[in-house]
Amino acid sequence: MKRTLLALCAIVACASCGVVRAQTQTARTTQAAKAPPRRLLIKAGRLVDTRAGRVLTKQAVLVEGERIKVVGGLDEVVKSAPGDVPVLDLSAATVLPGLIDCHTHVLLQADITQDDYDKQLLKESIPYRTIRATVAAKTALMNGFTAIRDLETEGAMYADVDVKRAIANGVIPGPRMFVATRAFSATGMYPLLGYSWEIKVPEGVQIVDGPDEIRKAVREQVKFGADWIKFYCDRKYYMKDGKLHSKVNFTAAEMRALVDEAHRLDRRVAAHAIGREGIAAALAAGADTIEHGDGFDDETIETLVRRGAFWCPTIYVAVYVAEGRAAAGSTIWREMLDLERKAFGLALKKGAKIAFGTDVGGFAWTENEAKEFAYMVRYGMTPMQAIQSATTVAAELLQAEADLGAIEVGKYADIIAVAGDPLADVTELERVQVVVKGGKIEKNEMK
Repeated sequence: MKRTLLALCAIVACASCGVVRAQTQTARTTQAAKAPPRRLLIKAGRLVDTRAGRVLTKQAVLVEGERIKVVGGLDEVVKSAPGDVPVLDLSAATVLPGLIDCHTHVLLQADITQDDYDKQLLKESIPYRTIRATVAAKTALMNGFTAIRDLETEGAMYADVDVKRAIANGVIPGPRMFVATRAFSATGMYPLLGYSWEIKVPEGVQIVDGPDEIRKAVREQVKFGADWIKFYCDRKYYMKDGKLHSKVNFTAAEMRALVDEAHRLDRRVAAHAIGREGIAAALAAGADTIEHGDGFDDETIETLVRRGAFWCPTIYVAVYVAEGRAAAGSTIWREMLDLERKAFGLALKKGAKIAFGTDVGGFAWTENEAKEFAYMVRYGMTPMQAIQSATTVAAELLQAEADLGAIEVGKYADIIAVAGDPLADVTELERVQVVVKGGKIEKNEMK
């Protein structure tokens, strides 16, 4: 009897402990729910209004949680802010929305020659390359790029999805990522090439042939986390009659199947297209963005504008690789520099949507991707247009206008600051001193 009573007491005691623990956990959860969201008051000496294309002075931004709650005149916003809100004083700085790079490769570490590319795929494991990618992602953020579209892993499978997840979960610092996973090309048309047929070497992309195989592959990439679908439309660039030409990798039916399946699954399509034939074929298939596009001419630019597609010129990478590739025997890369400059001016004149994209990873991550801005201005843009290419235009390309691209109420509090005036000297954007992402201060060198 005593044993029975003791057992019953033990059961009651355990049950009581469980109830107490549950009540304690409920209290903690309730307390956390009642806790006010993180707030931040940013005082801006000069604020770039990317939507209107103007600069406002003596402004302030009140952040609540991850998003912007109030934007306006300094005195008005300060009065509306809670008395204990932390202040980030940028009264002597120029404040802008976080920048967006629409063409990056966090899993690539410079690709001047075929040998540079092959060594990474042959001598570096995917885990090692992913570790390096985490460093690249942090570099992008510290340079002021709070969002990037990463256009394929170059043989590292779906590692970009893992990097994106790690950033989103707060495991590592980095920008908001929109990823394209593996990208597509056809058999025999993308590195690694030139090795003995007896040796199985890594593929830099997912190789697909035929409409049915392509549709299945698009579904697979979406299944494993692709936000975008990318394909390599052309190769083998050459000059003829003063224009840059290329060989197209896929048939028209294959490209239509790729774009149709991607759009059916609510994914947009980026096309690597450098020569005139590649650009025309990609646009005819319905690609949403043209990457590189050195061979654009009047007709293809007019098609781009008519379709409402975007162009990511990636100027700096061409400058970076031209001499090395010419020395290795591909002198066409020198000629492309002048062709892209002319195409850029033509696209500006015709009102094309030019989005900021650098192809960083194609050049070393030790180079600041913001160097692209100076080339865009040199090629004909105003500094404001260049800034808009990396903010409002880039946000439109990503279909993220509700969240990114401007310092406006309701958008993510992705905000950067520079000491000088980027509208007088656009290279100021190569010296970003403050980075705020989602209301959290990631970098502050103005303390």
